[in-house]
Amino acid sequence: MSTSAPGTVSATTVGEEGARVVFLHGLFGQGRNFTGIAKALLPDFRSLLVDLPNHGRSAWTDAFDYTATADLVAAHVRAGFAADGPVHVVGHSMGGKVAMVLALRHPDLVDRLVVADIAPAAGGSLGEFAHLLDSLAAIDLATLTRRGEADERLAERVDDARVRGFLLQNLRADGEGFRWQANLDLLRRDLPVIGGFPDVGDAVFDHPVLWVAGDRSDYVRPEHGPAMRRLFPRTTLVTLKGAGHWVHSEQPEAFVSALRTFLGATPR
Repeated sequence: MSTSAPGTVSATTVGEEGARVVFLHGLFGQGRNFTGIAKALLPDFRSLLVDLPNHGRSAWTDAFDYTATADLVAAHVRAGFAADGPVHVVGHSMGGKVAMVLALRHPDLVDRLVVADIAPAAGGSLGEFAHLLDSLAAIDLATLTRRGEADERLAERVDDARVRGFLLQNLRADGEGFRWQANLDLLRRDLPVIGGFPDVGDAVFDHPVLWVAGDRSDYVRPEHGPAMRRLFPRTTLVTLKGAGHWVHSEQPEAFVSALRTFLGATPR
């Protein structure tokens, strides 16, 4: 496992051989959230786990924009991981939208695309994410004396310990205090943009696409089908039983199996 130097986009590589796969995380996430999936794909796949802008070790921006984010990721991937040719791209939630825009704007860079539990449409359960962002913002970092105290305060608003652990991966010790690694102010302000989908004109990505949905999630609905097929005409939909929005963490074995089957399929 190797990590690129901090810069506009930071990423970690898992594996040294095999087909190349780029993973793009969702809101609040980091590239390392896909470490378990990447290791499960070894040795047949080599993975690049990207920290999207305003998350992890990647740089902050002045505003959130799917087109600009996709272009930043494309430039980073093109300069290194994809130097020898197209790669597969897997994106979840917000990262799934980035992945879609990247494929539509840079089709020469992408071989196969996997979109996990998100659609090329506005809407979804933004209220849940607004609540989580507000809950993090309510923690007064200036009075925080230890990391465990952050979890105690967050528990007043967020019951699920697993969700709290996921959110608090963004908390970093900074000297004698703490700071948020994610750009929470921007993410709160631009949440409506994150919940939307940009105008991509008449762009079409005519390569194989796997659309993975959780059967307990409402982020992928039947009415999204026409838009997905218009932009991505070679789409296959798979629904994972027992999975909610975080399909890759709730049903990791089924997710890995779907990736192996789809990414390892004979070109058609």
